[in-house]
Amino acid sequence: MKKNLFNIPSLIVCLLTVSVLSSCEKDGNPNNLPEVSTAQYEGKIDGYSSTDDVYPKNLVAYWSFEDSKNETISKTAPTSSLNDSYITGGVKGKALKLTAGFVYYATQMDAFKSEALKSFTISQWIQITNNGSKKTMTFQIARPGLFNGSFDLRLNTQSYPSTTTDILKVNPRFTTIGGGSQDNLNATLSPKIGAAVWTHLVLTYDGTTGVFKMWADGVNIGSYNNRGTGNNLFKSYEPGEIIIGGCYNTIPGKTVSTDVSFANMTGSIDEIRVYNTVLPDAHIKALNNLGKAGK
Repeated sequence: MKKNLFNIPSLIVCLLTVSVLSSCEKDGNPNNLPEVSTAQYEGKIDGYSSTDDVYPKNLVAYWSFEDSKNETISKTAPTSSLNDSYITGGVKGKALKLTAGFVYYATQMDAFKSEALKSFTISQWIQITNNGSKKTMTFQIARPGLFNGSFDLRLNTQSYPSTTTDILKVNPRFTTIGGGSQDNLNATLSPKIGAAVWTHLVLTYDGTTGVFKMWADGVNIGSYNNRGTGNNLFKSYEPGEIIIGGCYNTIPGKTVSTDVSFANMTGSIDEIRVYNTVLPDAHIKALNNLGKAGK
């Protein structure tokens, strides 16, 4: 008589085990996604290795200040500058230090033409203090012969003495299609500032909805974000010029009005980036986190 080579109960257990393992493997990856190695994310912050990896196709103007004041994409050199120098210890490498100084570009850059810049994100890092007497213009898309530019990144540094480091009033404005003016202000939230403190400022504008947001150190601090549509929409007028750290009334020989509320910037500035789109919130926070890590 032949012996049965299979133990029926054992066979059933084996089959059930294989079935369960197969089912678990399938349920753990129901969409058959490819394997991802953790090594791909080592050293990355918010999924990026560098700020250069954030929306590179929409980056239309960039100042790195690595021993050069040229705008790096168009390679536009400044027309004039005053009281400026390069310092080590920037956000990434070197930075630009201004001591009652400015940098002025009289050339119309393509990135700032009317049809090229309808929505935008403008990111910059600054070291600044309040001064109790004069406002500071860190970045302006200037309109020749006019005091107000198409876009003015104004800091109300006149509002508090230099000893106040827990409040900085940020008051950016822009000129509208209808020729009017819209602005924003941080009425409640504020970044920390100081001569040795890098503060990250970001302005975003949506040319479809008219939403104008302002961020400081990764936090949305704007109190008046909805600026309207129609004739209230932003326009980058032509011709346009770029001024970093000042305005026409602070540049010798360029005065356009009797307004004396601004002084040339005293402080440091680094990593000015202009995008022709609104960066999503997570990417603005990524720029902040990457900058803090020197990336």
